[in-house]
Amino acid sequence: MHHDSQRSSYKVGQDNITPFGLDIHNPVFLISGLTIVLFILYALMLQEQAAAVFGWLRPAITSTFDWFFLLSGNLFVIFALLLIFLPVGKVRLGGQDATPDFSYSGWFAMLFAAGMGIGLMYFGVSEPLSHYASSMGGTAVENGVRTDWAPLGAAAGSAAEARDLAMAATIFHWGLHPWAIYAVVALALAFFAYNHNLPLTLRSAFYPILGERVWGWWGHVVDTLAVFATLFGLATSLGFGTMQALAGFNHLYGWGTGPVAIVVLITVITATALVSVLRGLDGGVKVLSEINMALAFLLLLVIIFVGPTRDVFVTAAAGGIAYLKELIPLSMPFGRDDSNFVQGWTSFYWAWWISWSPFVGMFIARVSRGRTVREFVICVILIPTVVCTLWMAAFGGTAISQVIADPASSVAKAAQEVKLFVMAEQFPLAAVLSFIGIVLVLVFFVTSSDSGSLVIDTITAGGKTEAPKSQRVFWASFEGVVAAVLLLVGGAEALGALQAMTVSTGLPFTVVLLAMCYSTWVGLQAASKRI
Repeated sequence: MHHDSQRSSYKVGQDNITPFGLDIHNPVFLISGLTIVLFILYALMLQEQAAAVFGWLRPAITSTFDWFFLLSGNLFVIFALLLIFLPVGKVRLGGQDATPDFSYSGWFAMLFAAGMGIGLMYFGVSEPLSHYASSMGGTAVENGVRTDWAPLGAAAGSAAEARDLAMAATIFHWGLHPWAIYAVVALALAFFAYNHNLPLTLRSAFYPILGERVWGWWGHVVDTLAVFATLFGLATSLGFGTMQALAGFNHLYGWGTGPVAIVVLITVITATALVSVLRGLDGGVKVLSEINMALAFLLLLVIIFVGPTRDVFVTAAAGGIAYLKELIPLSMPFGRDDSNFVQGWTSFYWAWWISWSPFVGMFIARVSRGRTVREFVICVILIPTVVCTLWMAAFGGTAISQVIADPASSVAKAAQEVKLFVMAEQFPLAAVLSFIGIVLVLVFFVTSSDSGSLVIDTITAGGKTEAPKSQRVFWASFEGVVAAVLLLVGGAEALGALQAMTVSTGLPFTVVLLAMCYSTWVGLQAASKRI
């Protein structure tokens, strides 16, 4: 491959336009921007019709393609783990003489803040509780949706067994599989960008397959889908984060959750994200990520050592063992009789993670130059899985302990967005802990918004990593405006539409990721032979 000449020809032919000092890749920017605007107008102007369509879309995708999502997820895990042990693991991103751009602490902080920060805060208490209730043979209800699940077709026989099965299911959704999905995309982008001097954008990963066609409409389609997935995912997360933060403020201080509160909160979040954008990667995302990791670590330590310490570690150990024991049965795409768990939970989660993979994968690639493939996979998959297990055991395990001690506990009855704060009420300085939790939710979204606008900007600028900051300001502002309009005008229906669109982008991206694995393997094999 003559990468230097191909990159030059691509830059010449990408039809850049520069109004207002912008430097954008015209087809991707215009098509993605206009399509997203039309989608928002449709969702808001024809709310009932849109709600019906998107209410049908999500379950239709997850039920029809559940086997495909589960099978693909397994392939991503196997592919990623094999890279640790095969000779290609010695390949270094950026060349054998490359050195890492960030320390381990800064690198880990950005991985977590961009990857799953809001999700861990939002689902850390509610998901283990849901699986615990349903694995006892009962029915959990979250936001009006039945989440009944008898693990592998049989209910648990004791509270301890139900707790272990609940943790196994939770870790399954937050462990090896999602981080393998992120790693596949991140590794492909980093390898072809840093080792082959191709633009840091999704299309570059397909050069071994498509050749020159990646610079044409095939590449435009891949990059445009990546923009859709990123923006819809970010707007949806801002919706979740806003609801949880508002619920927390209302729970603590009675501030209310009306339109004024929504506007004020999203404005503050977006303004903070803009400041972070203007400060750049080192002064913005990196600093906020490290602050957030420090707060998250502090909150985690308090929950572990002030709460039921023994129960937390027992839950983590027993849940981890149950996860490894049940990993293959839970991963099986065929012959399952727990269809609600497979379709309502797992296939939805896999589609969600895959739809987020362009965003998280590109950001991980952006900050991972200088790592070997082996080091990259271990750090991006195995270490986060262990940390997510401990996090879920601390927050979910503590809540389960409260329910075991008192089945009528308020945390069992609380709405999903306030479960974290209700659980924290059993601790000393509960108001302080809840306030830290709210701050974490907000700053996690600021870092996601900042890094997300960086990713979208990189894609729409044709892979340039140093495009004008005014473009990142535009995308960060657009994310806030989209989320605010949808929350104010569309309410739950609009968020439901966004979730459906996020899942629907996961289906074509599953095919994209499978092809990306093949392309990456071809490139890594050739590189390892030259070492």
